[in-house]
Amino acid sequence: MARYIETSKLQGGVLMNMIEVQNLTKDYGNNRGIFHLNFSIKQGETVAFLGTNGAGKTTTIRQLMGFVKPQNGTAKINGLDCFQQEKDIQKQVGYLSGEISFLDENMTGHDFIKFMSDIKKIKNYQRIEQLITYFELDTQIKIKKMSKGTKQKVGLIVAFMQDAPVLILDEPTSGLDPIMQNKFIELIMKEKSKGKTIIMSSHIFEEVEHTCDRILCIKDGKLIADENVEDIKRNRGKQYSITFSNERDALNFAKKFPNISLVNLKTVLLMQTGSINDLLHELYHYEVTDIDVRNQTLEELFLQYYGGNKQ
Repeated sequence: MARYIETSKLQGGVLMNMIEVQNLTKDYGNNRGIFHLNFSIKQGETVAFLGTNGAGKTTTIRQLMGFVKPQNGTAKINGLDCFQQEKDIQKQVGYLSGEISFLDENMTGHDFIKFMSDIKKIKNYQRIEQLITYFELDTQIKIKKMSKGTKQKVGLIVAFMQDAPVLILDEPTSGLDPIMQNKFIELIMKEKSKGKTIIMSSHIFEEVEHTCDRILCIKDGKLIADENVEDIKRNRGKQYSITFSNERDALNFAKKFPNISLVNLKTVLLMQTGSINDLLHELYHYEVTDIDVRNQTLEELFLQYYGGNKQ
């Protein structure tokens, strides 16, 4: 961890921004692209970049990697302009594309990983071997015969093998089975402990909840939410499934609270935030046979933002 902190910019002992995006714009027409994006990520933060297909996630990531010149605005990593200093940026970034492409699918996994390590001038083959073992990859299989999940393992090994201080991962667990998804989460937590800066797009909310410090939500190329994950966890609602002893009580209770729905003649669903004192006080007047409680998921909260219904 120390070596990443030492190379970071400090001001008054506070870690400065490792990634800075200011007014970033790339307009492809027909409301496609990204428009006036502004966000920053501090050294050591892990940030989820969320949005539906076509929202602008991959366009933003390609700007960060320096693959595309912005029409307006800037993107910087560790103070370096992502487009003007693309080669320097890529020395500091472990990158996984959302659509992994291979130059020659007749290559074996070993040959491709060796090819990429030579390009990146990586000398630490021990780390590569550790990653191959960790992801249980058979490197002797030709790429053209690999499953989607096996190809994803190759991409992850290439992204992590240079031990870069910044990781940019576009849908990193796509195609992985649940066991490998869990191993990915464990690896991210290990990289976080080293002080690495990580931004990743994902559709798997469990991995976001377990690994990320913040959520950036993008819609139609515009940032619509920038939220701290712990704040979301503290403030999210609870869903109560309440079963009454008779239909009349269920109907009468349903009239007392907004956002309530009948599951069947005796059971209601209620989503509520904050104190439950009013709920408990009201339930005192009824004969209740069962109550089940669960936390609102990050996915449900995300859909609130995406549907424009932030509560």
